Amino acid sequence: MSIDTLRAQYEAFPYPARNPADETKRLITGSPSHLDEVNHNVFGGRLDHAKPLSVLVAGGGTGDGTIMIAQQMADAGNPGRVTYLDLSDAARGIAEARAGARGLTNIDFRRGSLLDLGGLLEEGGPFDYIDCCGVLHHLDEPAAGIRSLAGALKPGGGIGLMVYAPYGRTGVYPMQAALRTIAADLPPKEQVALARRLIERLPPSNWLLRNPFINDHKQADADLYDLLLHSCDRPFTVPELAELAAAGGLAIAALVEPYRYDPAVWVKDPRLLKRLDGLSRLERAAWTEQVTGSMTKHIAYLVRPEDAEGAVARPDGPEAVPVLRDLDGAAVAKGLPPGGVLEAELMGAVVPLPLPRLAGPILARVDGRASLGTIHQAVAEKAGPLAWDAFLAQFTQLFTALNGVGKMYLRR
Repeated sequence: MSIDTLRAQYEAFPYPARNPADETKRLITGSPSHLDEVNHNVFGGRLDHAKPLSVLVAGGGTGDGTIMIAQQMADAGNPGRVTYLDLSDAARGIAEARAGARGLTNIDFRRGSLLDLGGLLEEGGPFDYIDCCGVLHHLDEPAAGIRSLAGALKPGGGIGLMVYAPYGRTGVYPMQAALRTIAADLPPKEQVALARRLIERLPPSNWLLRNPFINDHKQADADLYDLLLHSCDRPFTVPELAELAAAGGLAIAALVEPYRYDPAVWVKDPRLLKRLDGLSRLERAAWTEQVTGSMTKHIAYLVRPEDAEGAVARPDGPEAVPVLRDLDGAAVAKGLPPGGVLEAELMGAVVPLPLPRLAGPILARVDGRASLGTIHQAVAEKAGPLAWDAFLAQFTQLFTALNGVGKMYLRR
């Protein structure tokens, strides 16, 4: 696959399909590159927003990741800048219009390939954080891509990565092959029309039709093209993702969300789980991927091996500040009985989150500003004497559950 072929696809079908007018209604958020998530999984919660954060979005498409982190940096008062890089003029035009609709002035838009970052490095130097979402799996040589990105990373920095995973995309790759046979010689829009015609006539036995985790072909033409007609698309298992990271001299600091990769979330038989004792974190994640069969993608944060130990924030001291994502702690706390259970959707399943006795009183005080020390003192004043160790055990259980589904992070 040539760069020209890739560019032509995204000129014809900027991806994902977005309308800049919608920016007045909502901010699209996701992973990787949600600012609190980045802070938690790359910088150990230690980001100082008084210091400018330098961000590269490598393969920015129509702007989801760029707009999200640029808006969140502006909201946090961070004086840093986001550099958007993409091959497609059409995609960049949509991203620029979205930034304009929001009045964002902290983004520099550039046309180019992540395989050639020399000009950007000469212009602004290496980056604190790099977003590369949904790009490396479309390269002929993904290892060359990760090496290029790693070479543009400052010491102590990290990369937020998304790549496709194989098992949850069951049915996609046979359909890609079938469509190459009948549509490869057609212009892009005729390929889409032919693909839709085939999908309407597939037999019930077709694995794409039977896969509940894939619905891109039911969405906009750009989504269908990216799913079934892409000129280069290869998925990665967890071990293959670790190998890809290592090819760039990097290590996986975190997989998002953690509960996706926890065997105990999906298999409740202690005898079976006992057989996993002694496996490493990534070996357990690989086993879970094989067993669940529902992972369509992997989201990971990569850092240099020497930075891995302190990259992910831990609830290990009173100075840590818990931060909720898309969750109103006070509202949840009102209806939460002691030792209650929350439910979360994860990979198409409803996962129960058993909570500690003091989950309600703790959640009621999590506002993104109060430290664990402050929360401990407030809870103890209301609930009675409570040693720090006892409080920390309660909070750790709560944090493990909510962080496991991407709803709580830590700052320092």
